[in-house]
Amino acid sequence: LLAAVGHALRFCLMSYAGIDIATASLCAAVVIGFGSLWLGRGIRCPMTVLYIPALLPMVPGIYAYKTVFALIMFLQSLNDPGQGLEYMQQFFLNATVSFSVIILLAAGATLPIFIFNRRAFSLTRRRQNRK
Repeated sequence: LLAAVGHALRFCLMSYAGIDIATASLCAAVVIGFGSLWLGRGIRCPMTVLYIPALLPMVPGIYAYKTVFALIMFLQSLNDPGQGLEYMQQFFLNATVSFSVIILLAAGATLPIFIFNRRAFSLTRRRQNRK
């Protein structure tokens, strides 16, 4: 459920608002983090158990694939400097996008832990009645 909400939000931000993939991923990860905090409180489950699987489908696999592909093509075109430069530019572009999206996903999802520190770590603890 959290993955679907995050994906839908990222898609809408990228398609309709024209926001880049890194910023849209950060916004979606923050929503996933707060959703896991809210949902975890209801079912007494740690929020990390909920938000980590929700973030996995949001990792930009196509950019990671293009990074590896550009590196392989660069190594195969060492004799042609012009083509090698083009593949190296593609490598750094795709690697930068992949790295920044993954870092912003992690930062956005852990932001609710820093904001609601006590609440985030008390989700699995039952309150004891003191007399």
